[in-house]
Amino acid sequence: MRFSPLSPRTWHRAAGWVFWVYLGVVLLMTLAPVAYLKPVSAFTFWDKAEHGLAFAVLAWLALLVWPKRPLRLWLILLAFGGAIELLQAASGWRSGEWADWLADGIGLGLGWLVWLPMHHSLPKGLR
Repeated sequence: MRFSPLSPRTWHRAAGWVFWVYLGVVLLMTLAPVAYLKPVSAFTFWDKAEHGLAFAVLAWLALLVWPKRPLRLWLILLAFGGAIELLQAASGWRSGEWADWLADGIGLGLGWLVWLPMHHSLPKGLR
C-alpha cells in the first residue's frame, strides 16, 4: 500500500468541517445553563481569556477555510459573538456582558495575527 498525501481540496474540506463543528461547540458552551459549568464571578480574567481564546481559534479556522475575506469574516464572527451575548442575556440562566463581546473581538484579532504569517506557507488549496 502506498501513502499519498491529502490533496489541498481534501484539507480545505476537512478544515471546513472542523470550523463548523467548533462553531457548534462554542455555541453550546456559551449557551449551556450555568449549572453545567464551573462557577465564575461576573468579571474574571480567566473568563475573558476563555472568550478570547475560543474566538481566536474560531478566526484561525475560518481564515483557513475562507482566506480571501478576512474583514468580512471578522465582522461576521464579531456579530456571532454579539448574538451569543444577546442570547445569554435573554436566556434567564446566563448573563450577556459587553466585556465578553470585547474579549471575543480581541480574540478574533489574535486569531488573524496567528494566521497571517503562516498564510503564505499553506498549501495552495488553503491560501
